[in-house]
Amino acid sequence: MRELEAPLRSGLGLLGLSLSDEQVQMLLDYLALLAKWGRVYNLTARLEPAEMLTHHLLDSLAIVMPLRRRCPSGPMRVLDVGAGAGLPGVVLAICYPDWQVDCVDAVAKKAAFVQQVAVSLRLPNLRGRHARVEQLTDRYPLVTSRAFASLADFTQWSAQALAEGGVWAAMKGKHPADEIAQLAPPVHVFHVEPLAVPSLNAERCLVWLKLQ
Repeated sequence: MRELEAPLRSGLGLLGLSLSDEQVQMLLDYLALLAKWGRVYNLTARLEPAEMLTHHLLDSLAIVMPLRRRCPSGPMRVLDVGAGAGLPGVVLAICYPDWQVDCVDAVAKKAAFVQQVAVSLRLPNLRGRHARVEQLTDRYPLVTSRAFASLADFTQWSAQALAEGGVWAAMKGKHPADEIAQLAPPVHVFHVEPLAVPSLNAERCLVWLKLQ
């Protein structure tokens, strides 16, 4: 994955992110693991390196600055719902060493892959959890998802995992007006943030939700 270092660093610059050489290497090592095990574990349909960089890595990195702006500084617990291959959870764990990131997935082999990434990259703040999100009893100030489910299902299924005063941050493609219209109180969308993903000519946004 060395050939991806230059475009990754270019993308980081466009996103306004300043990561250490060690963090950049971790991101590249993560892509290498994804390429190695992606087909075996059926983690992703995109296994061509350049596509994985744009559609997975840079796509997930695009939310790092928005999260930094809206979330308090310092340690925090984060739940990534329907994490699959660990997107964006693994990326958040690499970018935020003081965050504890739990990636939950109902498919055992996907949760196992995230746990394997945690061990391989020596990320003590990353954990893969095999469970349905409805079964979780822990509570998190930030609950994320990427291409997981409708906003109504995402918030309903994970409501008991949201800490008091916490927020949801859902990664979406086009502005999900229809999904927002289907939400019922007390769930409330308080911001829809457009995202610009380097080298990706597609609409992306981050939907912020909370309980009224």
